[in-house]
Amino acid sequence: MKELRIAIVGHRFMGRAHSNAWNQVSRFFDPALKPVLRVACGRERNDLQAFADRWGWEEIETDWRKVLERDDIDAIDIATPTFLHAEMAIAAAEAGKHIFCEKPFCNTLAEAEAMLAAVEKAGVVHYLNHNYRRCPAVLLAKKLIAEGEIGEVYHWRGAYQQSWLVNPQHPLDWKLQKRTAAAGPLWDLGSHAVDLAHFLVGDFAEIDCRGKQFIANRPLASDPSKTGEVEVECAALMTGEFKNGALATIETTRYATGRRNRHTFEIYGSKGAITWDMEDMNRLQFYSGNDPEDRQGFRDILVTERSHEYVGAWWPPGHIIGYEHAFVHAAIDFLNAAGSGTQVEPNFRDGVKSIRVLEAAARSMETGQRVKVE
Repeated sequence: MKELRIAIVGHRFMGRAHSNAWNQVSRFFDPALKPVLRVACGRERNDLQAFADRWGWEEIETDWRKVLERDDIDAIDIATPTFLHAEMAIAAAEAGKHIFCEKPFCNTLAEAEAMLAAVEKAGVVHYLNHNYRRCPAVLLAKKLIAEGEIGEVYHWRGAYQQSWLVNPQHPLDWKLQKRTAAAGPLWDLGSHAVDLAHFLVGDFAEIDCRGKQFIANRPLASDPSKTGEVEVECAALMTGEFKNGALATIETTRYATGRRNRHTFEIYGSKGAITWDMEDMNRLQFYSGNDPEDRQGFRDILVTERSHEYVGAWWPPGHIIGYEHAFVHAAIDFLNAAGSGTQVEPNFRDGVKSIRVLEAAARSMETGQRVKVE
């Protein structure tokens, strides 16, 4: 089997999630290319070596630019903080490497457009890891909408809620600084919500967004006796309208006490409705207005049959899959695209669309005005 020789940049949370996917994909699927875990790249050599040993990366490197110069690397997996994505992705494209990039895409629309231009000029495969698209229940929702089961879509209600900032002693980190994070949960969590809205409903026409800051200063990680300013919002509420006329609301927050990682959507149409909750990711709630009146109600679909997308590669019906499996699904699609010379979705073009919406939301949050998504 032909190989795809991969280098990963970043070895924390997302580095682990991506590495697990590369390790598992050939055990359950039959990819067009076999992934070879060639190089792990990061700044802290001791931690990096431990990471490489655990996850099976052959070598380590502390300078990502040197990795791009190597002829034995075919693809770059970017699993770093968001503010580093643009420079790395553009350089990787110029070096002719395929790119598997973690979300959010980048920090500005200018960066996003430059990244897209670079990969299109280079002709490489480019993937943006909005992995929730690859949950089987989400794909069933897509199918039901495409088949007209819920009719004309009227409402999209999305929420991404976490609680890790409720503790006021949580230190100031890069996600709370505007230069490195662009915005707060609007950017980090909102990028997922916007991408799913694009995937399932359509493009946005205009956005109205309000932000709120609950805690303005936090202890410095380097010296907890000192504090630094939180430069981004703590929660954001977006409302908007899609080009097809449907209305949208999206809530993003890190102050939803008790919610560790709750990502949900509700879609209401003229003939039916769909709801999904990431905390119960194997189930889809579906309401059909075509059911007899005395039998109408939300049905609970357990999306574990072999006929559901990706599920046939895993376990017998009724045996659920989890968070990490969506990364494996992304890996198989990326490997097959690289093997056939085709593109995979979502890609950098989708990234530009999402950043355009998020920038519009950020402008609305600053000005208090409704903003058109150009």
